[in-house]
Amino acid sequence: MAATMKQLLEKPLFKIPSVGDIVSGVVLYMGKNEVHIDIPGFRTGIVRGPELAGQSAYVDLKVGNTVEATVLDLENERGMLELSFRYIGEKRSWEQVEAMRKSAEVITVRITEANKGGLVAKINNLPAFMPVSQLASEHYPRVGRHEQSKILEKLRAFINKQLQVQIITVDPIDKKLIMSERAASEAAARVAISKFNVGDIVEGEVIKLADYGAYIKFESVEGFVHLSEVSWGLVEKLDDFLKIGDKVKAQIISIDGVRVMLSTKRLTLDPWQNVDGKFKVGDIIKGKVLRANPYGLFIEVDKDIHGLAHVSELGEGVNDPLLIAKIGDELEFKIIALEPENHKLSLSLKALKETPKTE
Repeated sequence: MAATMKQLLEKPLFKIPSVGDIVSGVVLYMGKNEVHIDIPGFRTGIVRGPELAGQSAYVDLKVGNTVEATVLDLENERGMLELSFRYIGEKRSWEQVEAMRKSAEVITVRITEANKGGLVAKINNLPAFMPVSQLASEHYPRVGRHEQSKILEKLRAFINKQLQVQIITVDPIDKKLIMSERAASEAAARVAISKFNVGDIVEGEVIKLADYGAYIKFESVEGFVHLSEVSWGLVEKLDDFLKIGDKVKAQIISIDGVRVMLSTKRLTLDPWQNVDGKFKVGDIIKGKVLRANPYGLFIEVDKDIHGLAHVSELGEGVNDPLLIAKIGDELEFKIIALEPENHKLSLSLKALKETPKTE
C-alpha cells in the first residue's frame, strides 16, 4: 500500500547529528585555512585550522568531491557546523593499519627514533614501535653481559634507515601500534623455504659457528647443522671441520616452520653400515683414548668408529676414568655390545680380566 502524505511528512528526512558523529557532504569551497562542506538537509559545515590535518591521507580533497568529517560543534560563532578532518583521518588510518595486520602485508618503513626499548617509525601518519625483540636476527644488538649501555648506541645506527616490517598489534584505544621486522623476515623465509623439501641436497656458505653447530645460508634460506650431523666421527672442535666462508653441500633433514635442519655427514657413506664385517662382540681390540668424562672413556677404534668404555667397565671400584688412562693412551678393550643401527659400540677393560667359566 502506498504511503500516505501524513506518513511521508512524519518520516524524518535527515537525522540531526551529534558531537562526535561522522557526517558526509560535498566540498563547496576551499580556502587557505578553511574548507566549507554542504551537509544535505542541515547547515553548511566548516573545517579550519589544525582540524584540516589528516584528510589528504585518505581522500582527494577538491571542490565537488564528497568527503567525511567528524562533528565538533553543532553551531559555532559563525552559525556553521564545526567539523574536523583530523579525527576521521586518524580513524581511517587505524582502519588501514588493521587491514595491513590482517593481511600480513610486508611494508617498508623509515626509522625516525631509537630508545633503549626499540625503534620508532611512522605508518599511515601513526607512530609505530618495534621492540628490540622484534628485530630480525641479523639486526639484533648482541652485546656482552656488562655492555647493556651499548644497546642504545647500536639501535641509533638504524635512524633514517629503511626496514621491512609487518604490523603485529593494532590498538586504537590505547594508541598502540607494534611492528615487527622479525615477522616480516620469517614471512619471506617461509616463501623461500616452500621451494625445498626434506631430503633435498643444497649448497651454501657457512655464515656463523656456534658451540653446538654451524649456520649455513643457501639461496635466501638459513639452515643449521648440529654438531651431531657434521661428521660420523666425534666432533670435538667444530672449526676442524667447518670454517666461516666455506662453501659446503648439505642435506635437508627437517623443516619446522622457518627452522631448517641440515646434515653434512649424510652425504658421505655411513661407516657403521659395514661395521659387522670388522668387529663382533667378544673381540679384543686396541683403541686410543679420545676423551674422558665422569661416566667413561671415549675410544677411537677406527677412523670413523668410536666406542664408549663406561666407568663401570673400567675396573672394580673405579669412579674416575682419568685414573685409568689419559688422552692419547692406547689400550686393549673387549667388545661387550655392538649396535650398528644405533651407532653404539660398548667396550670393557674389566671383561679382559674376567676368567671364562668352565662348563
